[in-house]
Amino acid sequence: MDLNADLGEGFGRWELTDDAALLRIVTSANVACGFHAGDPATLQRVCELAAAAGVRIGAQVSYRDLAGFGRREMDVPARELAAEVAYQIGALRVFAEAAGSPVAYVKPHGALYHRAGRDPVQAAAVVEGARLAGVGVVLTQRGSELDRAAAGAGLRVAGEAFADRGYLGDGHLVPRGAPGALLAPEAAVAQAVDLALHGEVTAIDGSRTPVAAESICVHGDGPDAVAVAASIRAAFNERGIDVEAFS
Repeated sequence: MDLNADLGEGFGRWELTDDAALLRIVTSANVACGFHAGDPATLQRVCELAAAAGVRIGAQVSYRDLAGFGRREMDVPARELAAEVAYQIGALRVFAEAAGSPVAYVKPHGALYHRAGRDPVQAAAVVEGARLAGVGVVLTQRGSELDRAAAGAGLRVAGEAFADRGYLGDGHLVPRGAPGALLAPEAAVAQAVDLALHGEVTAIDGSRTPVAAESICVHGDGPDAVAVAASIRAAFNERGIDVEAFS
């Protein structure tokens, strides 16, 4: 099972994620590309740290929303969105390749992740942006519109699930701000183990819900992110679950 985290989510003097600590734990790094977080120096530093640690680099692309941390939904025309996705990947690639690593995949962030998950037009734009930038792998939730758009365009789709987010009975995430959206550290570790061993979660309504995943995400901006990621990795090791980047 791959373990990923959102990294580089700072800007200038402000650092939101403990990138160095998380890169000692995770196997894939979703690096902010400047639209919701991440300035050039941060991108360069995180890419160098990831390459040195042998952690795969992915582009975490977003709506152009620094003030809202990419969590405000926006109506961006499809052609413009595709260009912005490609632009972000290109910016990250400069630093990734300089550090000796490719940009291996793309994963939308925040509002774009959820919009592309349900909106086929926005999903197709994200896929077109990845295609323009020459990235052939998309990390997203299985069964989403982005999953279908990527597969339909011949891109490889890696299924993602979340350790630290609550699920509805239909397999979608509980909306942020709603009760049960964010899991306590102990619950996040238990959910990650459940996903890895059984491909299921216990939804907030108590139902057992299948969630197909090759990669489990820990949100790097959480106050307990490092501790949660370390505990997940330790729990996987105890149960004989191999932690390695998805192929």
